[in-house]
Amino acid sequence: MYILVAAGAVTALLQEWVDSGVIFGVVIVNVIVGFMQESKASRAIESLAKMVTTESTVIRSGGKKMRINSEELVPGDIVILRSGDKVPADIRLFNVRDLRIDESALTGESISADKIADVLSVDTVVADRENMAYAGTMVTHGQGVGIVVSIGDDTETGKISEKMHTAEEIATPLTRKLAKFSKLLLYVIAGGLAAITFVDGLIQDLNLTDTFMAAVALAVAVIPEGLPAAVTITLSIAVNRMAKKHSIIRKLPAVEALGSTTVICSDKTGTLTENQMTVVQILAGGIRYKVTGT
Repeated sequence: MYILVAAGAVTALLQEWVDSGVIFGVVIVNVIVGFMQESKASRAIESLAKMVTTESTVIRSGGKKMRINSEELVPGDIVILRSGDKVPADIRLFNVRDLRIDESALTGESISADKIADVLSVDTVVADRENMAYAGTMVTHGQGVGIVVSIGDDTETGKISEKMHTAEEIATPLTRKLAKFSKLLLYVIAGGLAAITFVDGLIQDLNLTDTFMAAVALAVAVIPEGLPAAVTITLSIAVNRMAKKHSIIRKLPAVEALGSTTVICSDKTGTLTENQMTVVQILAGGIRYKVTGT
């Protein structure tokens, strides 16, 4: 794509408007196809985010109980938790009654954690803070009352999410192969052949502009302009197949990375559901796995 943009810019500087228009047209088509496919996934994720908005029971206005949207919580609010509730923020519990919370999404422990209202040491690790309820976890049993201490990105779940956003992106097998192929096109085929053509034109004392345009035309002709669109469409088909299995992928190359997976490692609390295993088998063409331990 960068080679095409460069070629289009050069032909535009030479006022070869037809050639420049064709090259930029190919670039625009590829960009539109990629944008449309990824925007579909983004819209689907945004729709899911709107569907999972929750409400919380809080004590405000002189001890009055009320139901509010969880997004309206602020530090200092008193929240009442009951069985089946999703914890809306990081909450310091001060009154509990047989309260147990599923914290597997945060700590990885599949067994619900028993909660207490006692004071613990400030050095207590997250998984052992029995007097805390964390945002995104689920109340499985009992009741509890606590005060909101953190919301949004300041919660433990929010910190994890922020680290995920700032993590370095790792190239997938497909993107690495495309990058290698692009360099081959640039240096060996496009650059080499174009340079040979231009030098040959100079040797034969041909018109400099015509010779240069011939070299550019050869470089552009060698480049498979339809490759980005073909790759995008192929990946989008796989993304659609994933969507039918209730799995949404935002970045198209990620689906190819899953298709290249042969081994999935998980600890004692991690499991693959039947639906997830079906998705992996569809993309990877069958996957071998074994269970160790208890």
